[in-house]
Amino acid sequence: MGTALALQYRFYTAEVAGVRRIGASTIRVTFGGPDLAGFAGGGRDQSVSLFLPHPGQAAPVVPVEEGEDWFGAYRALDPDVRAVMRSYTVRAQRPESAEVDIDFVSHGDTGPATRWANRARRGDRVVLLGPAVPENRSVCFQPPDDTGLILLAADETALPAVGGILDWLPAGARVRAFVEVPDAADIQRLPTEAQAEVSWIVRGATPPGSGLLVDAVRAARLPAVPTPYAWIAGESSMVRALRRHLVNERGVDRRRVTFSGYWRRGASEDALRAEAHAVAA
Repeated sequence: MGTALALQYRFYTAEVAGVRRIGASTIRVTFGGPDLAGFAGGGRDQSVSLFLPHPGQAAPVVPVEEGEDWFGAYRALDPDVRAVMRSYTVRAQRPESAEVDIDFVSHGDTGPATRWANRARRGDRVVLLGPAVPENRSVCFQPPDDTGLILLAADETALPAVGGILDWLPAGARVRAFVEVPDAADIQRLPTEAQAEVSWIVRGATPPGSGLLVDAVRAARLPAVPTPYAWIAGESSMVRALRRHLVNERGVDRRRVTFSGYWRRGASEDALRAEAHAVAA
């Protein structure tokens, strides 16, 4: 991370202000605290790094350094002591009340973040590494001005980003969205001023990342416009398959496809971050 990039982000201390279930698989945690009054999120698919304490810790242990080498400082800490770090999309932010909402996909006790979310209580302390300026590189949804149709495709891990994007879009924007969720009870109302049609694919007992979302987009009749823009996020193999379909089979300009693998089957986020860090080094 260069100096200019580092200036786009800072650490924010926060605590849990509320917890509620919003679906069969989703827990919404509201974070608050005076520090979050300065949280400068850009909306849409704004992502943050969330630092959680280990069981028995009163607060997460994070590096003092928040400049260009904060990640190196973090990795230098004892793994049994340093905070659990996970990436999340901000579902909503309310600067006037210094609050930020983050949705967690609940997998029972299969990982440290979902374990934490299932046990979260008011007053629990966390740290967020988030934007210090609204226009930052963690906002990836950037449709060109001449976009005639916006195509969104996401699994449940990217559903908060879809909600944030639809919140942000202006009246008149044409949107076709496809969202895969585990259970029919995970279908949400997604308010928007845009002209949006949302198709829900309920996975049920089918394993995640099995191609249901790809099949749904392949089978869809989409409006013929000369300047579409696509945003795809979720399991990595699904994202790659959908990008290939849109570029090779539907003729979408690859420069107008934004894609992000939020997770990969068989790999933890820790492993993915270490892999990305090694490549960058």
